[in-house]
Amino acid sequence: MRKQEVRTGGEAGQGRGPGSPAGQVKALVDLLAGKSSQGSQAPEPLDRVPQAPLGPHGDDSRIQKCREALLNRTRGGPPPRLTSLLLLEGLTDLQLREHDFTQVETTRGAWRPARSLTLDRLFLPLSRVSVPPRISITIGVAGVGKTTLVRNFVQLWARGQVAKDFSLVLPLTFRDLNTHEKLSADRLVRSVFSHIGESGPAAAAPPKTLLILDGLDECKTPLDFSNTVACTDPKKEIQVDHLITNIIRGNLFPEVSVWVTSRPSVAGQIPGGLVDRMTEIRGFDEEEIKACLEEMFPEDHTLSDWVLRQVRADRALYLMCTVPAFCRIAGSALGHLRHSGPGPRDAGQQAPRTLCELYSWYFRMALGGDGQEKGKVSPRIEQVAHSCRKMVGTLGRLAFHGLVRKKYVFYEQDLKAFGVDLALLQSGLCSRFLQREETLAASTAYCFTHLSLQEFVAAAYYYAASRRAIFDLFAEGGVSWPRLGFLTHFRSAAQRAMQAEDGRLDVFLRFLSGLLSPGVNALLAGSLLVQGEHQGYGAQAAELLQGCLRPDVAVCARAVNVLHCLHELRHTELARGVEEAMQSGSLAGLTGPQHHAALAYLLQVSDACVQEANLSLCLSKGVLQSLLPQLLYCRSLRLDSNQFQDPVMELLGSVLSGKDCRIQRISLAENQISNKGAKALARSLLVNRSLTALDLRGNSIGPQGAKALADALKINRTLAFLSLQNNAIRDNGARFVAEALAANRTLSVLHLQKNTIGPLGAQQTADALKQNRSLKELIFSSNSIGDKGAEALAKALKVNQGLESLDLQSNSISDAGVAALMGALCTNQTLISLNLRENSISSEGARNLAQALCSNSTLKNLDLTANLLHDQGAQAVALAVRENRALTSLHLQWNFIQAGAAKALGQALQLNRSLTSLDLQENAIGDEGASALASALKANTALTALYLQVASIGARGAQALGDALAVNRTLEILDLRGNAIGVAGAKALANALKVNSSLRRLNLQENSLGMDGVICVATALSGNHSLQHINLQGNHIGESGARMISEAIKTNAPSCTVEM
Repeated sequence: MRKQEVRTGGEAGQGRGPGSPAGQVKALVDLLAGKSSQGSQAPEPLDRVPQAPLGPHGDDSRIQKCREALLNRTRGGPPPRLTSLLLLEGLTDLQLREHDFTQVETTRGAWRPARSLTLDRLFLPLSRVSVPPRISITIGVAGVGKTTLVRNFVQLWARGQVAKDFSLVLPLTFRDLNTHEKLSADRLVRSVFSHIGESGPAAAAPPKTLLILDGLDECKTPLDFSNTVACTDPKKEIQVDHLITNIIRGNLFPEVSVWVTSRPSVAGQIPGGLVDRMTEIRGFDEEEIKACLEEMFPEDHTLSDWVLRQVRADRALYLMCTVPAFCRIAGSALGHLRHSGPGPRDAGQQAPRTLCELYSWYFRMALGGDGQEKGKVSPRIEQVAHSCRKMVGTLGRLAFHGLVRKKYVFYEQDLKAFGVDLALLQSGLCSRFLQREETLAASTAYCFTHLSLQEFVAAAYYYAASRRAIFDLFAEGGVSWPRLGFLTHFRSAAQRAMQAEDGRLDVFLRFLSGLLSPGVNALLAGSLLVQGEHQGYGAQAAELLQGCLRPDVAVCARAVNVLHCLHELRHTELARGVEEAMQSGSLAGLTGPQHHAALAYLLQVSDACVQEANLSLCLSKGVLQSLLPQLLYCRSLRLDSNQFQDPVMELLGSVLSGKDCRIQRISLAENQISNKGAKALARSLLVNRSLTALDLRGNSIGPQGAKALADALKINRTLAFLSLQNNAIRDNGARFVAEALAANRTLSVLHLQKNTIGPLGAQQTADALKQNRSLKELIFSSNSIGDKGAEALAKALKVNQGLESLDLQSNSISDAGVAALMGALCTNQTLISLNLRENSISSEGARNLAQALCSNSTLKNLDLTANLLHDQGAQAVALAVRENRALTSLHLQWNFIQAGAAKALGQALQLNRSLTSLDLQENAIGDEGASALASALKANTALTALYLQVASIGARGAQALGDALAVNRTLEILDLRGNAIGVAGAKALANALKVNSSLRRLNLQENSLGMDGVICVATALSGNHSLQHINLQGNHIGESGARMISEAIKTNAPSCTVEM
């Protein structure tokens, strides 16, 4: 698209034109052509042009009459979906090259994230320093509502609600223009005036005019901007396509704004350098699909709900229902199916699961109408069977050859050329497929109500004609074959479809394949198809289709379409086998081209791949390369542990750099990526606008790879998550990343653990944090920052007001470093989570922690696992917990804590109302400590999780906990694994379970319960309906005992999961 120039001048001056009707048109034509109206010769008088002179202003009576005439041509208001458009930067390769169905399926029905532009701003400048667009293009797949949009826009303009800057709007369609072989700019304007019965306003003040050209994809001759001779004479008659190219180039009507609508694949005929603004009509979202179906069946909500369930049950069908016209076809067909029999479970009345089955039901609806009796074949179907086959033979021939020639609008001369009986077009059946429209030239244009219906009728014609044809139906000259038969014709269709780079025969081939399926044949037998015709060819056709997937054929859209054809045939073994391999993790063993195509197909339609496509442990470079076109549109892509090296990153970098790319999250963990591969990915980040998460953990990018990624982060504005865990970036790499953090404003999560980063790297990161405001989570664990690094980060925390989570696990931090960090916590108001596991914090450091907790009001999660707190340090923390009102999770595992500290924590819990999770596992608190905590549970109403694994608890401690559980109503998780509560403890807990209603998970693994203890617990569950999971493993009851107890628990508590 061309860049619009900065506004530099004022508005154009005013001038007056002659008052006669011919002079009025002449003045307008001259004005549109950019000429002065004075001194030019008057054109020949127009027919039916009123003689009344025009007033001097743009909003005079003639403008008003023009608006009224346009209002008479358009009725109704715009749906909410069409009140705004998506602003695009240009067309993608997918839009330029592929069939509309393929575009919707490949993108999973998701529309590109883009700025929204309301109709009233459609032709206004985007900023104060830009000018309004002269050439605007709006694209949309077939059936999305382009013509509806144009009509609604014209109606809103005529009412004065949008585009108020335009004094005149000239709406034309290419269906109108196709009726002319040659046309001048002068006659182009006259054609609109004659249609509305007015000469149109020629303004004393120059009117600002909008010329609308609707349906470029219906233009009978493609626009060729490279071979069109320039024309500046508005009275010179030239070919219509040459006229349009000259108008778009500005040779004619340079002051006129031009708005073109088109299907995406055809819009590329207009060079991007001539386009000032490109917009796209989005399709239905989930709520709009539901609303559309409810609107179709306003008096039967049960029916609309049933239709919606059928649509949602098939992902491929659901994706296509994002196109409004398809949604209505699907709704009509499914609604008719529901009415045609007692229920969808009856034989022959199954809900359609293929495209061809759906359209077969639509055809049956067209035949029988809504008056068909439930469960019976309408007599009318038998009566019109001959007419149906005649329709397929004539209308189908028109549809087929139109499809081959890229012709989608037909006129009477076309119908005569193909032998279509015009009387046949008056039938109700044809009206369901073909619509007629009067053009401005008083001729009649015909087109199929949706492109897919043309493809369906074309396939039905080809299916029937192949029975008797002795020549290639695709060949214009009728080349005969020595060996005939349906399979020969089918092979020809498959080959033609594979060779069509624009995919225009893809859906035609799907329908042709679907007509061979027994279900479709049964539906259409006697009306559209001959009973049992070609039914022996299903398996052979499937084999022929799979033969198109040769090793030398890349997995392109044509190859994926072959899988769609196999689905239509109901030959799903190939796709099902690959899907099962994906689920079982055995995909690496499937290396054939057929498997690659099936995998690409599943990436589009499989529910498992919607949220994340997990291709870990299964891809080679060659397979990945063949799948690249399909990977573009995966939202989340997991490619872990594939032994990918740097050359593969070059391939992925090319994918991420493409403007088609929709990948939001990609994981490349545990591969063999070095700095060269990181540089390739970094180059893609400079231009990529979709990726929000990049996981590179477990590679070897080193400092230079980190530098490349850091340089990209200084420019990239979309990446929010980056993991460089275990990549040996060291201090130098940390410095480069820190420089990026100082400039980046979008990265919110950064993982730098296991990178041999020392105090220097921590210092540089801390300096960056003083400037950065976007980072929310920083994982720095398993490095060697020591106390100096901790002190540097502490200084940053006093300044930084954005970081919420800091992980410093295993960093050789001692009391001095903790003291600095706790000093920062006294003033920091944003940090929510702090991980200090596996450091060297002693009781002295714990006292500093306690002081900070007394004053801090934001920290919620604190992990002090595997330090050296001992009882003295834990008691200090317990005293702080009594006062703290923010902490919700406290981990004190493996800190040499004994009963004294447990008592202190118990006393704190009786007062604390914020702590919900307490972890004391691997601490020898014994029965005394457990009893103290149990006493607290009787009063505490906040704690929901208590972890006491391997805490030297015996029967007495378990009995105390049981007494507490009989009273407590908030604890949901209790973990006592690895203690020795025995039978007595099990009985105490069992008694508690009979009355407790809050506990959800109970772990009694390895507690010497024996058979008696396990039986007590299992029996108690008969009265407990809240427990969801219990672990009784390692209690020496044997396999037979385990089976018996497991069955008893299933009987007593069927909703509870038991591990034995």
